[in-house]
Amino acid sequence: MAETTRAFLVALLIALAFLFSEGDARAAAESGWRSAQHRREVQSLLKRINKPPVASIRSPDGDIIDCVHISKQPAFDHPLLKNHIIQMRPSKQPSGQVYDESNIASITQAWHQNGECPEDTIPIRRTKEEDVMRASSVRMYGKKMPDWRRISKLVSTDNPLNDVTTGHEYGVAYGTGDNEYFGTKMTINVWQPTPQSGDFSLAQLWISAGSYANQDLNTIEVGWQVYPAMYGDGSTRLFIYWTRDAYNRTGCYNLGCSGFVQTDTRFAIGGSLSPVSTYGGTQYELDILVWKDASTQNWWLQVGGTNLGYWPSSIFTRLATSASEVEWGGEVYSPSMTTPMGSGHFPEEWFGKASYIKTIQVVDSSNQLKSPNGVGLTAGNPNFYNVKSGVSSDSWGTYIYFGGPGKTNSKIDVI
Repeated sequence: MAETTRAFLVALLIALAFLFSEGDARAAAESGWRSAQHRREVQSLLKRINKPPVASIRSPDGDIIDCVHISKQPAFDHPLLKNHIIQMRPSKQPSGQVYDESNIASITQAWHQNGECPEDTIPIRRTKEEDVMRASSVRMYGKKMPDWRRISKLVSTDNPLNDVTTGHEYGVAYGTGDNEYFGTKMTINVWQPTPQSGDFSLAQLWISAGSYANQDLNTIEVGWQVYPAMYGDGSTRLFIYWTRDAYNRTGCYNLGCSGFVQTDTRFAIGGSLSPVSTYGGTQYELDILVWKDASTQNWWLQVGGTNLGYWPSSIFTRLATSASEVEWGGEVYSPSMTTPMGSGHFPEEWFGKASYIKTIQVVDSSNQLKSPNGVGLTAGNPNFYNVKSGVSSDSWGTYIYFGGPGKTNSKIDVI
């Protein structure tokens, strides 16, 4: 009897071992299939966004800049731009009050040290396999998660939409007193904060229309950001973003999808910016202007005095005519609130120590630059990140200081 029981147990153990090993093998096979499928998806994306270059430049910062013929850039993969005729320059630039910008310290990009793109091409930062592999999914590469909490008057504390903003913190000013806007201009000092793992820190302008609730939010966004999870390093980079459906399916960072039409070679969008400002030292600034061309209705981008390109009006819905909101300031994605915003110092430390945006102007329906009628402020956690505004009669005009260290240092630590 004992031998029969022992034999039965041995047979049972063998059968179980076979089943488990078969299950492990099946799981390994499925995992391998998913891995191979994922890699095919990555390669398909890279083939779509990395256009064949006329020439390539290896930048000292590790980037590869591809010089792509202007007619072959990613913008023209957009179904609404198949027969688009490139507008090489704006029909007219905004006029109005001009501030003295002669003392702005020059900012450049490292790739220019090793060459220039030929005529009729544009510089595009090459997306690498490891860039895409760092994303949560191939579909989400180069895209923002919904994060609309910049204007407190639009989102109340009991609004369920607050759930989508978890982890995002702001120190932002917004224009008041106007029903519509046709652009905005700012001068911003450039810093290099150090985000915690998985976080980002940025400073930018927003031009928007529509709403989150209706899922028809249109935005145009431009500024600088430090985002290691996207770029693979801690460099400060020039970025753009757009969406026409509240960040759901349309839009992306930089030239990672079709939409923005670049026309100039001075800046590679997504490329690193240098030098950057230092605490108590030289402040390096970048002048940014976005405005709606009254003739073509396209939204033009000017960076550092160079007309870099435009967002065609046809890719938008609510921004096809004008904007209802303009904003300026800083944002971090940091669930632990430990990533610094701006310089990492509070606005009260002022010039040379805090991050600022000065000479803030808006473009009206007559294509005139003017100071905003009013400025509102929003900061969800002012003990960690804050924003202050002011108006000066000198070369600063309307300005804000913004930023903070997060929870790394408490408010009372600032002298």
